Amino acid sequence: MSRVEILQKMQLVIQEQMGKEDIVLTEATKLDDLGVDSIELMEFIINLEDEFDLEISDDTIDHMVKVADLLNYLSEELNKE
Repeated sequence: MSRVEILQKMQLVIQEQMGKEDIVLTEATKLDDLGVDSIELMEFIINLEDEFDLEISDDTIDHMVKVADLLNYLSEELNKE
């Protein structure tokens, strides 16, 4: 799966979760700038885990600052084969 496809799915997940279609994700977007609290951020991660059928450890999440960090991780995990 390409990085563009992953980013598009990530954007759809956060839009559906927040009920806002105007949320736009770029690789430069900081996770803190998504306008979500810590619980909503965890819900976002759980929704991504469900969407992509994988698990993201808390330690991995703790080191993520930007959407690019999350995108890099997802891309690496999804394209391992």
